[in-house]
Amino acid sequence: MRPGCIRKRSAGRGGWTWYTGSASWMYRLGVEALLGVKRSGNHLEIDPCIPEDWAGYDLTYRHGETVYDIHIDNPGHVSRGVVQVTLDGVAIPQGHIPLSGDGLKHEVYILLGQS
Repeated sequence: MRPGCIRKRSAGRGGWTWYTGSASWMYRLGVEALLGVKRSGNHLEIDPCIPEDWAGYDLTYRHGETVYDIHIDNPGHVSRGVVQVTLDGVAIPQGHIPLSGDGLKHEVYILLGQS
């Protein structure tokens, strides 16, 4: 077979790079870039960049035995801009959600809008 030719039985298949870390990088891209979830030290930051027609989304984040139910609300249909973060009903001024190892379930509410 000449170099550069593709056999019929291998056409459309991914090469060896798809078997290494590509799927995990795509997952990370979606979670970090689109949904905006980033862990930094002992806290979680959420700064989404979503399509304007998304009304919001929910996600669950686990830190050891502790569960964070996170609700992102986008009533103004903006693409970016966190205007409020609350953890268990208490405002988090810096928007950095502290991660604990208390084994409890916590509610995080994030409001998107123009600041």
